[in-house]
Amino acid sequence: MPGTFVTFEGGEGTGKSTQLKLLADVIMARGLPLVQTREPGGTPEAEALRTLLVNGDPGRWTAEAEALLNYAARASHLQKIIRPALASGKFVLCDRFSDSTRAYQGYAGGCDLKLLDALEASIVGRTRPALTLILDIDPAMGLARAKSRADGSEDRYERKGLKFHQRLRAGFLQIAAAEPKRCKVIDASGSIGEVTARVLAAVEPVLNG
Repeated sequence: MPGTFVTFEGGEGTGKSTQLKLLADVIMARGLPLVQTREPGGTPEAEALRTLLVNGDPGRWTAEAEALLNYAARASHLQKIIRPALASGKFVLCDRFSDSTRAYQGYAGGCDLKLLDALEASIVGRTRPALTLILDIDPAMGLARAKSRADGSEDRYERKGLKFHQRLRAGFLQIAAAEPKRCKVIDASGSIGEVTARVLAAVEPVLNG
């Protein structure tokens, strides 16, 4: 049987990476084959592009350039990691995917959505998530969380300012509203355990399926 593709999305400080790891523990405890990965990244080539995207001055790239870099990384990731894992029947948990490009570069950054549509159609094609969990939190709270644990690296997007992150949150919510069957909005406020319970409730139908 083909595998199942689940993505985690959200702004800075939502805790999606933590929740992905906790869900991975649940899946492995059930004896299900699993691949954990992230974007931009997942392959050496994509990780090199990640370094260009998440470090440096906030204004070093235009939104269009960021979109192209993300999709160059995504093409490698899909070819070498995601599609082979799905073809072999594995669960694939991915920390960010194409919805992040639409939210960050499109809704928040101002990149033409028609360009993003064309890139997604050409590079992602039919390899779309069965379920996308969008972790949602007030951007000011999320940025405070992110800053409290930051080590000074990979903080380029965190430094884009509150208004950018407010547009980002609105973009993610717009994506969720457009595809309610695929996208589930998870309240990311509260303790890690409380958020984990919400994530598991949303994922359980996919696990059982």
